[in-house]
Amino acid sequence: MLKIYNSLTQRKEEFKSIQPGKVNIYVCGVTVYDYCHLGHARTYTAFDVIIRYLRWRGYQVNYIRNVTDIDDKIIKRANEIKEDFQVIVKRFTTAMREDFSALGLLPPAEEPTATEFIPQIIAMIKKLLANGHAYVASNGDVYYDVRSFNDYGCLARRNIDQLESGARVEINDVKRDPLDFVLWKLAKPGEPYWESPWGVGRPGWHIECSAMSTNVLGDHFDIHGGGKDLIFPHHENEIAQSEAATHTKFVNTWMHAGYLQIDKEKMSKSLGNFFTIRDLLKEHAPEVLRFFLITSHYRSPLQYSDSVIHQSRNALERFYTALRDLPQADTIKDSQYEQQFILAMDDDFNAPVAFSVLFELAHEIQRLREKDLQAAAEHGALLRQLGDVLGILQDDPQQFLQSGAKNLVVDAIKIEALIVARNQARANKNWSEADRVRSELAAMSVVLEDGPTGTSWKIG
Repeated sequence: MLKIYNSLTQRKEEFKSIQPGKVNIYVCGVTVYDYCHLGHARTYTAFDVIIRYLRWRGYQVNYIRNVTDIDDKIIKRANEIKEDFQVIVKRFTTAMREDFSALGLLPPAEEPTATEFIPQIIAMIKKLLANGHAYVASNGDVYYDVRSFNDYGCLARRNIDQLESGARVEINDVKRDPLDFVLWKLAKPGEPYWESPWGVGRPGWHIECSAMSTNVLGDHFDIHGGGKDLIFPHHENEIAQSEAATHTKFVNTWMHAGYLQIDKEKMSKSLGNFFTIRDLLKEHAPEVLRFFLITSHYRSPLQYSDSVIHQSRNALERFYTALRDLPQADTIKDSQYEQQFILAMDDDFNAPVAFSVLFELAHEIQRLREKDLQAAAEHGALLRQLGDVLGILQDDPQQFLQSGAKNLVVDAIKIEALIVARNQARANKNWSEADRVRSELAAMSVVLEDGPTGTSWKIG
């Protein structure tokens, strides 16, 4: 029985999809005005694991992740560097896809953009105006009337008066209420714009996702996700807009990934404490970064540090060491490890417990290796299969172990030649020469492992 923590009800619930065997899921995507940082990777890698697991368990998953390609931040960036906003959007959308692919993220079934859905956005705003949930302000902008929606605050678990007490009141604000938010914003001179019944302008951020998700997945769908920072106001506003426009329940299950933190602060561009994905990929193997991102529970905060990345590398080395030199084999059937893995992941995708099962499985492979290589290989095939559910352990073990902690370029031919020379020196009982060669290899960060089948090596 799969149980998922629902942010709306704040409890774990048995998951039942609207259509048996099918899951429709929408995850709020990136605003493409810069390179993606590791905080983005934390959110989308978490949902990548969720989607992989649902598919492995037999669900047909329709995964939609949007791109916000018009926004105040994009316009500001275009003005700063004096470049057309569409050029910026194209560049950083391409970069986002490259970075996500490097981390092993599966592409969404569809990737709608806000500018492609302008007609649908305008149609939804018209509905909200017609049924009294929106109004045209004195400056021509269109706003959502928050107090017209009785359940406003249901996701944030606060009533409207509590929310209003913390709302920012702007000077000369044209809104009826501080919590009201813009649906259509009239364009300033020189800004991108689209025609609308209320004048040339562009959509507000919140209405984009309501229009895109309901038009692609329908008015009512299974799962809506994103980072915890989107709970309020973005997802709260999505509920208000969508349900007021469609007169039906918007989403069954709301899921939110925890923050990536540095020194206990959320990683974000606004705080300036971020690392881009592509910069970190220059220093670390993609699988090491992915492993770091998925080993904590997806709802928990995740602390970034060099030492934690180093620990992730060491953990992967344990797995690949267990898999190294195993012959091809079919996966062991009806294993206790697989059942324990399923129990962990069925409990709101509890990756830490799932990984503890994989470590036990790796230990069992090493134990079996000495007495039953075939059984070890069958367990190794299971480790690879379960690793694939998490998007890891699909590389060649020797290649991973010899790649180095920081994607070092190593001269494998030279290393292998030195190992042959050392082994020849040992065979001739020339211990001083053998030690000299070993020292030379150590200076190259090469760690030797002598075993019954010969000498293997890795970059340490």
